[in-house]
Amino acid sequence: MNKPLVAALASLAITGMGVAPAVAAPRTAKAAAVTVNFAGTVSLSNCSGSVIRFPNSADSDPALVLTNGHCLETGFPSPGEVITGQSSSRTFGLLNSSGTKVATLRANQVVYSTMTDTDITIYRTTTTYAAIKSSYGISPLTVSADHPVAGTAIKVVSGYWKTIYSCNIDGFVYRLKEGDWTWKDSVRYTSACNTIGGTSGSPVVDTSTGQVVAVNNTGNENGETCTVDNPCEVDANGNVTVRQGINYAEETYIIPACFTTGNVLNLSASGCTLPKP
Repeated sequence: MNKPLVAALASLAITGMGVAPAVAAPRTAKAAAVTVNFAGTVSLSNCSGSVIRFPNSADSDPALVLTNGHCLETGFPSPGEVITGQSSSRTFGLLNSSGTKVATLRANQVVYSTMTDTDITIYRTTTTYAAIKSSYGISPLTVSADHPVAGTAIKVVSGYWKTIYSCNIDGFVYRLKEGDWTWKDSVRYTSACNTIGGTSGSPVVDTSTGQVVAVNNTGNENGETCTVDNPCEVDANGNVTVRQGINYAEETYIIPACFTTGNVLNLSASGCTLPKP
């Protein structure tokens, strides 16, 4: 996992935990490309994240923050565990387009967190999208409700490191296994996205739409097979492939169907396929 930084340092964890963050690769711009910067991303104490909305969210809704399940402040959710409605006072540093912290947002609830099938935590904050926009001129990132497409140009935007990684979606992994956890239909990056510890939870942004299509979470550091910090790919026939130095993300298109009016979680909603408690 692109672990929380403290854990990564303690265990010499994931994905080339170097001192200097990687520098963003030059954009190979298309006419339709949008500008991707740090606006709306957040820094956590040991991870990255972003303020997100769904296609049907309203400006008056409580603002949500997306990061990884393994960034949860109370520790990694166990395999099969789904956490909902847990009290939280987690804080997030809200960044503007240049990566400067302009505010501290505070959570009052862990709306949803799991490391089963996917690797996500969604926090509810004490403010609204409208209030953030009014005070800081910053809009949330929209989570796409469509499955991402192989070959798409993407940017992985780390609020922790204030670094943007540029690459493409190389393909999709039937099952990505790391230690005791297994994730479904994960995104595999091309090699240019050499994410490191602390980039956990970074939004993966489609450069043609500006929407979030995945959340960065892991990579194979030293070529081991299916161990912590060394995820392996497992195909539908059970064949295992190890790609040392390659990094991954978990898709987010399944999330919007699980939220109804007012950004309220409803795991029983039609089309919601997120794991349930």
